[in-house]
Amino acid sequence: MNKDAQAYWDAYWQGQIQPQSVTAWQFGADPDYLAQLVVDGIKTATCSGHIFYEVEKEPLPSEGEYSIVLNSNDKPTSIIKTVEVTVTPMNEVSETFAIAEGEGDRTYQYWWDAHEAFFTKELKSINQEFSRDMLLVCERFEVIHVKEE
Repeated sequence: MNKDAQAYWDAYWQGQIQPQSVTAWQFGADPDYLAQLVVDGIKTATCSGHIFYEVEKEPLPSEGEYSIVLNSNDKPTSIIKTVEVTVTPMNEVSETFAIAEGEGDRTYQYWWDAHEAFFTKELKSINQEFSRDMLLVCERFEVIHVKEE
């Protein structure tokens, strides 16, 4: 975690017992746009390819974890708390979940097209091919705090 994110985290919890773990990260496709959707309360869900956790030997997220959302300049924008995690084939992701991701025109079709393009590109970088039933790690979260500018 960078010093700006750590300072934001410490300031938020000042005088309280801090949770044991927190991560700080950017959304992959368009960090500024997606971070702003979180700040605006529009984006309350996100997903990632399960295979990337395997390749990077990273643990899956879990309920109750905190994260600091960063913009493209690695500056903190908000603190979120994961409230639900499921592993779901992409072609079984619900319309409700897709809309909760808050992107584009907030339709299932937009979600599908954008995610298919994103995952096709990312999978190619690890010599894998896109599949309609690829496993996704689907997270729902709530915004705990928005950083004031």
